[in-house]
Amino acid sequence: MSTENLPQSPEQPARKPRVAVVFGGRSSEHGISMVTAGAVLKAIDRTKYDVLPIGITREGRWVLTADEPERMAITDRRLPAVEELAESHEGGVVLPVDPANREVVYSEPGSVPKALGEVDVVFPVLHGPYGEDGTLQGLLELSGVPYVGAGVLASAVGQDKEYMKRIFTSYGLEVGPYVVIRPREWERDESAARKKIIDFAGEHGWPLFVKPARAGSSIGITKVDDLSGLDEAIATAQAHDPKILIEAAVRGREIECGVLEFEDGPRASVPAEIPPPDAHAYYDFEAKYIDSTPGIVPAPLTEEQTAEVRRLAVEAFEAVSCEGLVRADFFLTEDGEFVINEINTLPGFTPISMYPQMWQASGVSYPELIDRLVQAALRRSTGLR
Repeated sequence: MSTENLPQSPEQPARKPRVAVVFGGRSSEHGISMVTAGAVLKAIDRTKYDVLPIGITREGRWVLTADEPERMAITDRRLPAVEELAESHEGGVVLPVDPANREVVYSEPGSVPKALGEVDVVFPVLHGPYGEDGTLQGLLELSGVPYVGAGVLASAVGQDKEYMKRIFTSYGLEVGPYVVIRPREWERDESAARKKIIDFAGEHGWPLFVKPARAGSSIGITKVDDLSGLDEAIATAQAHDPKILIEAAVRGREIECGVLEFEDGPRASVPAEIPPPDAHAYYDFEAKYIDSTPGIVPAPLTEEQTAEVRRLAVEAFEAVSCEGLVRADFFLTEDGEFVINEINTLPGFTPISMYPQMWQASGVSYPELIDRLVQAALRRSTGLR
């Protein structure tokens, strides 16, 4: 009997992948994470993805937030906060810890927990510790939920500038002179730790850059021109991280390059140059995010220099076993050599940030950039890979 003329069951429309954009967090980069999240929420293709905004407060509580990207911008030189957008000051969001269940649950005291549906991929836009450093990535691995960006190890290495530099050196990438002061060194013998820095300055000269070893967005960094400013710089860095890094100044042009994971592997963008900011001693937090010092895209380099920095950026990406995206930062010295300063596994991602600008100049728009990152995450499994 033919079934040709029998009524057919209507096909159910395919469900759009659900993307949880997670932002805020407990680090000193909370506000910048909010700005990044606003840009991602504004640009992500809503016809292609369902989006669930989840904020993490400065105290570490996961909350549902308003899906209002315009409220996540810097206003009157003031950074936004998750608490301002939280739908409730008591409720919380819970991710599953069972890899067989990707359903997110919302609960409030005295109320029945409410299922919010399954999440197919997490787009973490948390900068700094407790988000960019492998901690959130480990939670997502336990939950079996795919996520955008680097895995646990690469995220941890990308956050810790000491071990990042050690890995670069082991792969033959040139790094500038540096010294590390760990918390136990400082606690055990403060004067010996300070002497270690002074001896380093005696060998490499002033100025020095004193940094938190595991922070980003140029927060907590001080350019120290002489011994008189050293103690204050150490205290500033230690306010963000008990482990500090001291770098000798590398004289040269600041060159950046983006790396993005395509279907056939990582590719590098056109590079950009960060010119010395007029109103700042160096490219610090204020210059980056408040005064929005513009970079030069593409960087005015020779064809050979452009090819070389792109090659080195991909090499750095591979050396740390990165996934998804990386911004690699270099110095081009006066003798024409590239010295790698660091990579950032979750670079600034606002429309004015250098990473999206470099890809825009390379033919990848901001919405396409987001789409490629989400698709790369969906192609990967969690676990060992």
